[in-house]
Amino acid sequence: MDALAPPRLALALAAMVDIALHARPQPVSAKALAARHALPPRHLEAVLQALVHHGLLKGLRGPHGGYELARERRRISAGDIARAVLGQETTAEAEGSVLGLVVAPLVAEAAGAYLATLDAVTVEDLCGRAEAARVAGPRAGPDFTI
Repeated sequence: MDALAPPRLALALAAMVDIALHARPQPVSAKALAARHALPPRHLEAVLQALVHHGLLKGLRGPHGGYELARERRRISAGDIARAVLGQETTAEAEGSVLGLVVAPLVAEAAGAYLATLDAVTVEDLCGRAEAARVAGPRAGPDFTI
């Protein structure tokens, strides 16, 4: 894995693409998702809950419960996912210090460029890449919400 992609973000992106590809006709269970990615379900739960909390996934309870996208694939960007799982870290900036005047602005600028790049890619784009690379199963069906 690339050092620039935090593991939590990589896992969230993979989970969103997996759910987008497999959530029809039934939601994707955390257990099935974990099995496809060779992870214990507990590793996914915090990531999935963050995505639900930010309105990117819907969690459905019950015997046939699981997760599905909360909106259309084309309306969810990789930047949305990054913001949901990485959050906004704040650093106490000492006025007049190297941290406050030099380092913090550089990090903020880099984070903005990183998120802008991620904002240009949608879950729909990632699903297309997965299908082109033949790492995705067949499309689950039409992507629409009523």
